[in-house]
Amino acid sequence: MSMTSKPTNEKEILRKPEWLKIKLNTNDEYKGLKKLMREKNLHTVCEEARCPNIHECWGERRTATMMILGAVCTRACRFCAVKTGLPNELDLAEPERVAESVEIMNLKHVVITMVARDDLKDGGAGVLAETVKAIRRRSPQTSIEVLPSDLGGVEENLKMLMDAKPDILNHNIETVRRLTPRVRARAKYDRSLEFLRRAKEMQPEIPTKSSLMIGLGEEWDEILEVMDDLRANNVDIMTIGQYLQPTKKHLPVKKYYSPLEFGKLRKIAMSKGFKHCEAGPLVRSSYHADEQVNEATKTRQLEAEMK
Repeated sequence: MSMTSKPTNEKEILRKPEWLKIKLNTNDEYKGLKKLMREKNLHTVCEEARCPNIHECWGERRTATMMILGAVCTRACRFCAVKTGLPNELDLAEPERVAESVEIMNLKHVVITMVARDDLKDGGAGVLAETVKAIRRRSPQTSIEVLPSDLGGVEENLKMLMDAKPDILNHNIETVRRLTPRVRARAKYDRSLEFLRRAKEMQPEIPTKSSLMIGLGEEWDEILEVMDDLRANNVDIMTIGQYLQPTKKHLPVKKYYSPLEFGKLRKIAMSKGFKHCEAGPLVRSSYHADEQVNEATKTRQLEAEMK
C-alpha cells in the first residue's frame, strides 16, 4: 500500500478530519496559569502557537512552554503563527521573572523556547542560558528543556547554552529536506542536523530531541529519511505531529495523516533506535515532554522534592 501524501492543488481546502476535533477543557488550573502569565508579562508558545494540548499540559501534567526574548520573531517561517517583524528590546530581567513564575506554578517540567533573534550577536543564547540557571536556583525539582533556534549556526552560542546544562536540548528539524527552503525562513536542514550533532558532542549525557511536522506535501520515504538523518546525528527523541494551517496566509495542509499512520511512524522510529518517540495528529514538540527526561534528571527531581 502506498503511503504517499495525496497532492492537493493550492486552492483546494481539505476538510479537517474528526480525530482533530477536540473538546476544550478549561479547568481551574488552566485559568489560574493563564492569569499568572498575563500578570508577569510572560509569553507562552502554548498560546502564541495555538497549541491544541494546552489544557492537558497546563492542567493535568504541570508542564508549560515559555517563550522568551519577546513575542516578535525575526524570521517569517510559513508554518508558524508567531508574530514576525522588528524585535523587542532585550529584557535582561526576563530570566528571573520566568524562574519566579515556574516556582509559583510549581511546574514539574518547563520548556523554554525563544523567538529567533538574528539581530543579536549571540542569537539570544545568553538570555536563554541565564533563564536555565535562574530556574535551577529557584526550582531544582523542575526539569528544564530548551528549544532554541539554530542560534545563527555559531558554535560558541550553542556552547554557552549547553554549559548551562539543560535536561533536554530540543531543536526542531520541522520538515523534510526537500521542503525546507519553502517552509522554513533562513534555517537550513543540514545546519539543524549539525546543531543537534554538536550539542550531543558538547554534553553527551544530555538527551537531544527534534520534531517533524507532516502534511506539507512530503512523501512517506522522505519522513523515513528524516528519521535516518536524525539518528545519524545521535538524536535521542523524536516527535511527529500533523501540520495545521494557523491562518489562510500560511502554507495549506496537503494531507491529514490518520492515527493509524502515526502509529506506524512511531513503530518505525523506535525500530531505528530512538529512545522515545511521540507521534500523533495533535502531537507537538513539547507533548508529554516530562516523560522524556533521563534517569539522572529523575533522580535529581526526587531528591529536590524530598528536601
